[in-house]
Amino acid sequence: MRIVSIDPASGFCGGVIRAIKTAEDYLASHGGTLLSLGEVVHNEEELARLESLGLVTINKDALGKQSGVSPLMIRAHGEPPQMYSILSEYGYQIIDCTCPVVLKLQKSIREASAKGRIVIFGKKGHPEVLGLVGQVDGGAVVVEGISEMQEAVLAGKVDLGSPVQLFSQTTMSPEGYAELAAFLRERCSGDLEIHETICQQVAHRHRDLTEFASSHDVVIFVSGRHSSNGKVLCDLCRSVNERTYMVSRVEELDPAWFQPSDKVGVSGATSTPKWLLEQIARTIEKI
Repeated sequence: MRIVSIDPASGFCGGVIRAIKTAEDYLASHGGTLLSLGEVVHNEEELARLESLGLVTINKDALGKQSGVSPLMIRAHGEPPQMYSILSEYGYQIIDCTCPVVLKLQKSIREASAKGRIVIFGKKGHPEVLGLVGQVDGGAVVVEGISEMQEAVLAGKVDLGSPVQLFSQTTMSPEGYAELAAFLRERCSGDLEIHETICQQVAHRHRDLTEFASSHDVVIFVSGRHSSNGKVLCDLCRSVNERTYMVSRVEELDPAWFQPSDKVGVSGATSTPKWLLEQIARTIEKI
């Protein structure tokens, strides 16, 4: 008999919960629409639910095309200081939902910029990373791993003989950050300061997810296609359980993945809603 269980540690992180609740509360009390600068969560199914309530996602190019003064939400990823100035000029009513963990990281980067070269371990182009780089007017080097760190050194973007301040995007792999930190410790002759900026909820998630994935025959990892955190966590699952499959919605489930006696685990990214995990689990039970 197939057993299906949902990872108890999966689901929205605190920052995403706060942003979504803020949007729901505003729409429930004010009605109409609420603008979101970028996707409030990298999950297509949850976005569709929020859009049905009146949340409208816009990009930066559309800012000057909105008529009148509109309420606009800044999502948990945060934005660079320049964006706040632009929004004020256009007359938007700002509802700031930047995650407190991200706000703390932004402040730390601003303060550390006077102490040495800022290096950020993160996904290039990720909205959180763009907000972090914006804290120092672009004066930071973003690397996604050791090979890019080596390239930055060869290109003269980072001088390992001078002070270096190392930070991480909040949702990156703790293991990957530890490897990069060790690499720099071995090679930096100048002062090196390593800041522990990965969200603790995310860090614990990696440890717990490894145990969850290894204790099941099959893992169905539920994540939006644009979720950086989802890709990292799904790869982590697959590293300990080769029968790991990523889906973003129920329709993507394949009956060929399952055997009648399988113990199936359903998990998800920090941007995956609990209701979707439950929907996926119920469907697997019926296959």
